[in-house]
Amino acid sequence: METTMETTRKHFSQLGWMYFLGTLIVFGVQAASVYGLRALAPELAENTTVSFLVAMIPMYAIGIPLMVLLIRRVPAEGKIPPCKMTGKQWLVTFAIGYAGMYLANLLGTLVTMILGIVKGSMVSNNLLQIVTSNNIWANIIVVGILAPIIEEYVFRKLLIDRTIKYGEGIAVLTSALMFALFHGNLNQFAYAFVLGAVFAFVYVKTGDIRYSIGMHMLINFMGSVLTLVLFKISGLEDWVNLISSGNVDYMTMMDGLLQNMGGLLIFDFYALGLMALVIIGIVMFVRYKKRICLVPTANSAPKGMRFCTYFLNAGMMLFILFWLVQIVLQIVM
Repeated sequence: METTMETTRKHFSQLGWMYFLGTLIVFGVQAASVYGLRALAPELAENTTVSFLVAMIPMYAIGIPLMVLLIRRVPAEGKIPPCKMTGKQWLVTFAIGYAGMYLANLLGTLVTMILGIVKGSMVSNNLLQIVTSNNIWANIIVVGILAPIIEEYVFRKLLIDRTIKYGEGIAVLTSALMFALFHGNLNQFAYAFVLGAVFAFVYVKTGDIRYSIGMHMLINFMGSVLTLVLFKISGLEDWVNLISSGNVDYMTMMDGLLQNMGGLLIFDFYALGLMALVIIGIVMFVRYKKRICLVPTANSAPKGMRFCTYFLNAGMMLFILFWLVQIVLQIVM
């Protein structure tokens, strides 16, 4: 007769297998879409926005739905009692999440820079290059709307509904880890882990995915849409491009900044606002940290056995190893 520990390990292994197989499907759909574009319309493949949309839309229309079907084969074990979140609670949590993301991003950037120095060349951030080169409407639709809705459903609702039985702590940790790994690069791993933990905490405490979707949308909009728009109208983008090209003409640069003084002031006020938000988030975390508690359940694995029960199983190890390889490849290539 199977012990409770063996049953739990099998459950997490099955869950890991479904996410791993879903990952392979997503990769396959994206690869086929991009290869098809390059074969049929190589000139369009040179357009960053077109390539981005061709890779992302089939993934969301075909790859992710197939992944969802696989995940839903694993039975949901537990129901989160619904609880409403007040506007103040949402704003405080958002500020804490943004501050955590900002600090984690600094850490991730520092580690990436150190690794770049060690290997003798910069560690590329392909996603950042793509997003900054995209048509703004592509970012709004894909990054600002589609990604938050789909990612919250896949990595919060589906995943947590299948792990909450074993305690809020393991549900939040599993959600944050798998969400961060799914981004597939070191540049995003650190802050995606922190945001994933905040979003997961919101869901395990409210049972309502709409709260975390709203936070996710706002953060993505701020980072991939609003910041880029203000950066362009400030004239700083042209300044950076001049420096990057090596054609540094200080008079031309100063003239450009003076001509965009209004946009530059708006960008400066926006940057100050973001720094204020980070400070507020840190203060709110210190003030409310004692209220941040994750409740175990009778089904939680004993201390000392949790890591091997939840993660040292075939399915989870395959998913984690696959994405660690992707992260390593992103660093060395």
